Amino acid sequence: MLADFAVRVEDTRGRRYPQAPHPFRNDFQRDRDRVIHARAFRRLNNKTQVFTRRYSDHFRNRLTHTIEVAQISRTIAGALGLNIDLTEALALAHDMGHPPFGHAGEKALDTIMRAHGFFFDHNLHALRLVEDFELRYIGYRGLNLTFEVREGIIKHSRDYDPAKFPELKEYLLDTRPPLEAQIIDLTDEIGYNTADLDDGSEAEILTLDQIRDGVPVFDRLYRETEKAHPQASKKLIFNAVIRKMLDRMVGDLVENTSRRVREAGVKTLDEVRKFPTRLAAFSDVVEAERAQTKAFLYENLYFSRALDSEKDAAERVITELFEHWVAHPEALPATHREKATKEPLPRIVCDYIAGMTDNFILSQHDKLITRNASPAG
Repeated sequence: MLADFAVRVEDTRGRRYPQAPHPFRNDFQRDRDRVIHARAFRRLNNKTQVFTRRYSDHFRNRLTHTIEVAQISRTIAGALGLNIDLTEALALAHDMGHPPFGHAGEKALDTIMRAHGFFFDHNLHALRLVEDFELRYIGYRGLNLTFEVREGIIKHSRDYDPAKFPELKEYLLDTRPPLEAQIIDLTDEIGYNTADLDDGSEAEILTLDQIRDGVPVFDRLYRETEKAHPQASKKLIFNAVIRKMLDRMVGDLVENTSRRVREAGVKTLDEVRKFPTRLAAFSDVVEAERAQTKAFLYENLYFSRALDSEKDAAERVITELFEHWVAHPEALPATHREKATKEPLPRIVCDYIAGMTDNFILSQHDKLITRNASPAG
């Protein structure tokens, strides 16, 4: 049963190019499937989340992270009475716009774009992917997703100023997104805050003592679990604590969002959209724990010296290839050369790089930059 404030598929604002209903899948289920079958989705399997495969091949990548976020999101949506199909489609699409090399790649691409008078935003790039770059259908470009999925792709994690983004006017920038979209950014945080502690420990960049000292909620749960299972190994206790942290955040998000909706007197989707702030949120206590965990990860993992060489390499590869294709647009693929006649060249080069996997961009750098820089003979 859907809550009164949930998005109902029968009330969708529809697709840019109208299509007849499918006999046994609703529109949001079709959107979920279109995302799964998209090339951009498949490429997530070879895009860094935090660790490249230099460390191990069992750490999370963008695809496995996305699958975890989708699983968490389905659980939360079901508990809140939201539309699970829409929520799942949004969760599966939420990272499609990320470039290679994880956060380091995104920072490098934004930096070089700003040097050319533009910027890079992975949400807006994801919208370009699903509206234009995916070529799978005869009658139109893109995936022809419903309005609600396209809106959620750009609005799930931030609000855009209508005055600064007039090209996004159709996406109701002066209103909040539905709760199905609001929870995605929070489930994303649940997913990577816990997973990155796990992977950081496995990579031996984070020690158990370091995590216990820097993440109070982890330490408290560790002591409780150790007391309840004194014979268990440290690794099994660690695993149990990560699960408890995840469950704590999920339960809190469900309970606190339900409370906020009740206290706001919100009954309908229209009231969700018109509410002054987003209604999906953690409680103050768990929000403080989330912020502490995230700050710890930034200081001790994402900006750790152990990853400096990879971040430096990502910046160098992206910058050198970007400048190469800006100087030599004839070396771009034919589809991108054609697009460059209608849009600024730096934007087209950015689109090309952002769509690459880690392996492909490294092969392009080796082919176009490294080999050309090598002395003859």
